[in-house]
Amino acid sequence: MNITEKILADAAGVAEVTPGEIVEARVDLAMTHDGTSPPTIRTFREIASRGGPDRVWDPERIVMVFDHNVPPNTIGAAEFQRVTSEFASEQGINNIFKNAEGICHQVLPEKGFVRPGMVIVGADSHTCTYGAFGAFATGMGATDMAMVFATGKTWFMVPEAMRIEVTGKLQGFTTAKDVILKIIGEIGVDGATYRAVEFTGSTVDEMDVAGRMTICNMAVEMGAKNGIMEPSRKIIQYVKSRTGRDFRVYRSDRDSQYVEEHHFDVSDLEPQVACPDDVDNVAPVYRVEGTHIDEAFLGSCTNGRYEDLKMAADVLGDRRVHDDVRFIVSPASREIYLRALEDGIIETFLRAGAIVCNPGCGPCLGAHMGVLAPGEVSIATTNRNFRGRMGDPSSKVYLANPAVVAESAIKGVISAPE
Repeated sequence: MNITEKILADAAGVAEVTPGEIVEARVDLAMTHDGTSPPTIRTFREIASRGGPDRVWDPERIVMVFDHNVPPNTIGAAEFQRVTSEFASEQGINNIFKNAEGICHQVLPEKGFVRPGMVIVGADSHTCTYGAFGAFATGMGATDMAMVFATGKTWFMVPEAMRIEVTGKLQGFTTAKDVILKIIGEIGVDGATYRAVEFTGSTVDEMDVAGRMTICNMAVEMGAKNGIMEPSRKIIQYVKSRTGRDFRVYRSDRDSQYVEEHHFDVSDLEPQVACPDDVDNVAPVYRVEGTHIDEAFLGSCTNGRYEDLKMAADVLGDRRVHDDVRFIVSPASREIYLRALEDGIIETFLRAGAIVCNPGCGPCLGAHMGVLAPGEVSIATTNRNFRGRMGDPSSKVYLANPAVVAESAIKGVISAPE
């Protein structure tokens, strides 16, 4: 079996599973955020009103994070957060992070909730990020999450697996973001629908924690059920530094079966850009250089980590943001913000004329702190560029790595650092 099948088999209490089989699996961790908690809570109460449990199965295995509208930007957002806080207090859910602690997909690994071999479900599509740690992690809707709250279990159809091998040493300002954009550009936004995408190869093996998270984060952008990597030495060290709890490392058997296998040599890969309005509309940066921008955004659960901020600050140096561009920076967590502050990175952004916001998801989903006006163009380190994603339906979003975003903010047009 491959790594995904082994985790699901153990969670289902069976010796083995095969693609297409439906299993009921034990859930190790469930996550909701301020946007998805209230619908989950409402459905949970409906279940209770019909004779189901009125207490969650295990409050210590539920994590709630306020990140999508922090601080609340509307009365409705404030009400959502109030309802969630009251429910957490009622149910004894102590793992709730309210005041801009960070984006859920960064906070959970930082706080030691994510470990290899776990089954993790989240009411957010980018829950697949945790596959970087060798966990089976996937998103689900409020109804399914309410049943997890009630029972601690859920069902899965065991996904077919796709193996993607990445080899070669990344050069210059080419990053893990460019690797995953290249892969999505080749495979397509629906090329891995309901598949377990296993990333492997020497490039992945040597990649740091931040880069691995970036790649698994965007697995869902090609339709994957989950993205996953076998834990590397760096991952195991990271997890041990964050938690003292035991974990089990799963690895794919050598004779594992995959419905498709792809190989990417990234030795000569240039920075990539996903052009409007699809994530698989990918081209090398030189093909879109010179495109006017109104906004540059650095952040999100894809590229708001310390390594991303440092790369962007190194590109900025002592230069200033173009007068016609608003450059918005949002660290992925409070921990990252503090480290960047201590190292002078935040000062570099501020002196350059950037707008530094609290940790959160706001600009990425067009909620607040950087909504695009009609006809405006943004280049962002986020994971999606759908029509209207970051603002008005006539606005345009290009996706790129932190170095390209920073250089573009300085030039006022899409540019790559030399």
